[in-house]
Amino acid sequence: MRVALVHDWLTGMRGGEWVLYEIAKLFPEAPIFTLVHRKGSVMPALEERRINTSWLQAPSFGGRKWRYLLPLMPAAMESFTFPDADLVISTSHCVAKGVIPPPGAFHLSYVHTPMRYAWDQRSLYTARIPSLLQPVVESRLAKLRQWDMVSSARVDRLIANSRLVAWRIKHYWNRQAEVLPPPVATEYFTPGGERGSNLLTVAALVPYKRVEVAIEVAKRLGRPLEIVGTGPRMAQLKRLAGPDVRFLGWLDRNQLRDAYRRAAAVLVPNVEDFGMVTVEALACGTPVIGLSASGTADVVRSGIEGELAEQSGIEALEDATTRALDRDWDPAVLRHRAEFFSRERFKVRFGFLLDRLGFGRVLG
Repeated sequence: MRVALVHDWLTGMRGGEWVLYEIAKLFPEAPIFTLVHRKGSVMPALEERRINTSWLQAPSFGGRKWRYLLPLMPAAMESFTFPDADLVISTSHCVAKGVIPPPGAFHLSYVHTPMRYAWDQRSLYTARIPSLLQPVVESRLAKLRQWDMVSSARVDRLIANSRLVAWRIKHYWNRQAEVLPPPVATEYFTPGGERGSNLLTVAALVPYKRVEVAIEVAKRLGRPLEIVGTGPRMAQLKRLAGPDVRFLGWLDRNQLRDAYRRAAAVLVPNVEDFGMVTVEALACGTPVIGLSASGTADVVRSGIEGELAEQSGIEALEDATTRALDRDWDPAVLRHRAEFFSRERFKVRFGFLLDRLGFGRVLG
């Protein structure tokens, strides 16, 4: 049984790449097909694999500049061929699920979300586009949405990482999806050290993460805030922040674990597809504040592992954060919840899924 793995792009180790890593471990001989690859950007276990890139590799400057190539990504993904594959597994938050499998092959797609910049969150991305270019951009996005919906029919079985993403798949693609939570390294993220009084936000500094909301909530509560992450909004957010906000940039895993351990609570002010940060925080014994209409709600039960705001506004998040800070949390309870999303649990669930699909023998 020959397996091919497909991923949108390999330019850093974020949530999607950790999912790919866990699936790739199950298929050590399977090649990886991806639009662009910035060498050295992912962990050695992935770098050592056979990585096949598309014709976007050169115009992306070796995987350093790729987002502006979005209009070309569907065609580039469709250009991949792997005629010997019996099973194609794509991990997709953009166009990977639109790959064209060979005749007779089964296509299983693990979907992090239908592309957010084309669907539910496109207004956040287009708001920065000059008004003269808005009609052109909207026209391109309309074509991208059409392709996204049509290409979903190429998938034999869709897997969503949360109930929210399963809803989006039904709403935008009119397809059913089974929910299988992603794997989180709960064996690494553990409680320890002394807890401080600061809030913590861990996010890419891009519009949909709403980091400015976390800054405002912390300011209103008079709490220091640490922000882990980098991105194009760094300069703008620094202008909004006061003296009690620390931008820590990118942290290695040891530093990130320490940041979780010393925080009074982790604030997730945006709608997350799932949110591995939430599980990592709970595994370190740190409560989480998030939104009830978010993938965060798949992990956090309000009043048990943290607090969920029913509305997305600053006032609602401020109230939820106040409730979280006004009570004591048992780290053992929080960690117990996080272990439900461990890497070992993911491996077992994914194995059961392959068994049900008739591919159990692929894992030996």
